[in-house]
Amino acid sequence: MAMATSLSALTSSLSSLSFSSQISQKPIQSLSFSQSKPLSLKSSAPKFPALIVAASAAATVSDADVETADLKKLVKSRLPGGFAAQSIIGTGRRKCAIARVVLQEGTGKVIINYRDAKEYLQGNPLWLQYVKTPLVTLGYESSYDVFVKAHGGGLAGQAQAISLGIARALLKVSDSHRSPLKQEGLLTRDARVVERKKPGLRKARKRPQFSKR
Repeated sequence: MAMATSLSALTSSLSSLSFSSQISQKPIQSLSFSQSKPLSLKSSAPKFPALIVAASAAATVSDADVETADLKKLVKSRLPGGFAAQSIIGTGRRKCAIARVVLQEGTGKVIINYRDAKEYLQGNPLWLQYVKTPLVTLGYESSYDVFVKAHGGGLAGQAQAISLGIARALLKVSDSHRSPLKQEGLLTRDARVVERKKPGLRKARKRPQFSKR
């Protein structure tokens, strides 16, 4: 009887061992996670700065247009009949630039082609000095407003043409202005222009390189 019970216990232990071995032999399934797409900075970046820059640029352009329109209204109100109908007027030329200048009693404003002189001449101190020299010579820098219509050439040539035009307009204010303006050389038309290119030369005087052998 005791022998039978020991055999039954042995068989049950063997069956449990075989069951555990079957469990241990099964491969363990590894958990797999789907990789998420990498985040792109371009898609996640907000688009607000670009909109702000575009809005500020549009606001700047609109402000410039409004200022130009206001200056046009000012010039037309101050010069009824246009430039040719005014009494104190002078024409200056330099290189290919031509400037028609009108003087009126005022506070020293200088308007060139319906724009402020400092903005039109890009804040260049030398060009601004050309424009103001005739008025400063006579002490009229804050006594007259200057209205200019300029075309042709570059800004440097236009600035010097405006200087000659202002000096000639000041002669119509009084003949006594001639002597101080002439001493400063402001009434002399600068006739220097770019010399034309010659045939057979590379520029006006530059020749091709000569090789003897």
